[in-house]
Amino acid sequence: MRRFVERCWAIMCLLLATIPPCFAGPPFFTDDPVPVDYRHNEFYFFGTLDHADGASAIAGPAIEYNRGIAPNTQFHIVLPYAWNVPAEGATATGLGDIELGLKYRFVNAGDGAWQVGTFPMIELATGSARRGLGNGRTWYRLPLWVQKTAGAWTFDGGGGWIVNPAPGMRNASFGGALAQYTFDPRWTLGVELFRENALAVDQPGYTVLNAGGYLNFTKSFSLLFSAGGSVAGARHTVAYLGLYWTWASAR
Repeated sequence: MRRFVERCWAIMCLLLATIPPCFAGPPFFTDDPVPVDYRHNEFYFFGTLDHADGASAIAGPAIEYNRGIAPNTQFHIVLPYAWNVPAEGATATGLGDIELGLKYRFVNAGDGAWQVGTFPMIELATGSARRGLGNGRTWYRLPLWVQKTAGAWTFDGGGGWIVNPAPGMRNASFGGALAQYTFDPRWTLGVELFRENALAVDQPGYTVLNAGGYLNFTKSFSLLFSAGGSVAGARHTVAYLGLYWTWASAR
């Protein structure tokens, strides 16, 4: 009996050691402070949906690339193809606003302990505002993110400030909390509550309850998905679907 228990414990430890780490951000709104490892890469091929007031804003196909450019530091870029589907009238498509960012983790207390970092982003005004494909002016996100792990659970939270100088827009705060549970090396599921205050002068803010996760086909290839809707404020229905790859660069 003792030998059986010892074998079961050894198998459990081996399984836990092979579970891929949880990562926030895609497919969730709430991000994490953990950058890509130095000289490692991440690539996402994805689409997103935000449906509100009979109209839909769609990004897809879109690509995201992240690279660890230094210890605790990650470069980030998103190139979206945008769709503006109004409640009435013609659909517009074309290049959306390009997103650039730099994630930096400045607290890393070790496995299972607190991690803290910032992930400022610049949204370049590359999409046509006249056609509803972009903001019209470059704008910025300035967040602070925190992570804590406890066994198979990972908790992320934080928020920040949006600076948006475009006509008809205004600065606003945002924040979220995310809990994820890793069931086995293949499945991680999570649920989040995310709030974004009013960003447009004529539109209220909203709070979204969102659920999703990752199906890990291998340690380096995953399917990401989420869907949710508003529980307060403006009515939004949101969704994310994407594929994820990660790899290390040759030194």
